[in-house]
Amino acid sequence: MEFEEGEVVRRTVFEGERLWAQTICMGQNGSYGPVSERAADAMLTIATGEAVFLVDKKRKRMKQWGSVLVPAGAELVVRNASTEPLVILMVAAPPPPRRAESG
Repeated sequence: MEFEEGEVVRRTVFEGERLWAQTICMGQNGSYGPVSERAADAMLTIATGEAVFLVDKKRKRMKQWGSVLVPAGAELVVRNASTEPLVILMVAAPPPPRRAESG
């Protein structure tokens, strides 16, 4: 996994016709979002670390292996909730339109 101080690093793991997966890595105080994809459902699973997920402003705090479902059209914000790095696997179906890898 890659970490850049103050940055969120995203890398596509798999991109098929019907399924897409990406890792999201962030350091202490990192956050990702708000983002929304109106045509795809997504599942996010914490591979390492602890996170706060806001899905349409509903808050969930989770540790390693915790998962959340983000329905199509819902707004998502993820925040690192510890001093350790956070790594999340996001899987979406159908794949969202092609996007930049980092940011």
